[in-house]
Amino acid sequence: MNQILLNGITIEQLAEALKPLLQPQATKESQQPENDLMTRKEVCTLLSINFTTLWKHTRSGKLLSSGIGNRVYYSRKQVLEAVKSINS
Repeated sequence: MNQILLNGITIEQLAEALKPLLQPQATKESQQPENDLMTRKEVCTLLSINFTTLWKHTRSGKLLSSGIGNRVYYSRKQVLEAVKSINS
């Protein structure tokens, strides 16, 4: 069995020791380039919508898609620009 026993260390010290190991992974996810291409599934996840709603927005021209072969991609920058605040 693989066991690690920690004696004489507080939870705060353990959290501080693990912070450098966990931080690079979090920064990779948050530093997405704005111009990268996203699949339909990624756009649906980002906007919390389903494929039908994405298709309707693409058909109406609210979202612009690009195709490579039979694959459909969306520009992250354009998707984020298409999302507008209701209060403005």
